[in-house]
Amino acid sequence: MLKIFMRIAGTAAFCSLIGPVLLGQDTPTATKNKPQAATKEKSQAATKDKDQAAPTEEARLIAVLKSDAPRKAKADACRELGRIGTRAAIGPLAALLCDEQLSHMARYGLEPIPDPAVDAALRDAAGKAKGRQLVGIIGSLGVRRDHHAVDLLTKHLGDSDAEVVQASARALGRIGTLDASRALESALPKTAEANRLAVYEGLFRCADVLRGQGQREAARAIYEQMRTAPAPAQVQAGANRALESNRPR
Repeated sequence: MLKIFMRIAGTAAFCSLIGPVLLGQDTPTATKNKPQAATKEKSQAATKDKDQAAPTEEARLIAVLKSDAPRKAKADACRELGRIGTRAAIGPLAALLCDEQLSHMARYGLEPIPDPAVDAALRDAAGKAKGRQLVGIIGSLGVRRDHHAVDLLTKHLGDSDAEVVQASARALGRIGTLDASRALESALPKTAEANRLAVYEGLFRCADVLRGQGQREAARAIYEQMRTAPAPAQVQAGANRALESNRPR
């Protein structure tokens, strides 16, 4: 009698476990795992929503730039576009490059966008801007190391505005190509005394970039020129230190 009871009890327990599966119901284990699956689905949905929202946010910020919004609202939009901006934002930002109040923030928005159209927009604006706006645009060309801007910057080494000359020399240094270093070397004898230190700074930067790229002989030639040039004492001392550190070990 006891054996029969145990068989019945075992069968009942088995049925209680297998029955829900056969009926398409949740088992205790499935019920336990269900919240985790739901959480994962929600997370994936949130990520998808965020990805879809990004272009919408960029479009909203671009609309602010194109509107009659206050200067601060446009400046904030430039700042945010520097974080999320794509090719679509380049034109609206570039349109503000010659704006006296918003040029700086427009450059802030443009500089991080990884698209060569930014460099083209900056070069184009450099042909139109004057004064402080031009100085800032030249600085941005240097930050982006646009080697296509070497000719443009070389012309500005002869500008009547000392700030433009100095900004161009430093930007050429940041670009750091052989063409940039040659432009600085050629301009040096014709450069006004007040601007020569910036040209030397540009040459130092060129040499450092070239050395970092493995062009040690080209870098050494620049350092040697500055060591023997009728340059300020700090320039000659810096060139001596650079030559010493550039010697093969």
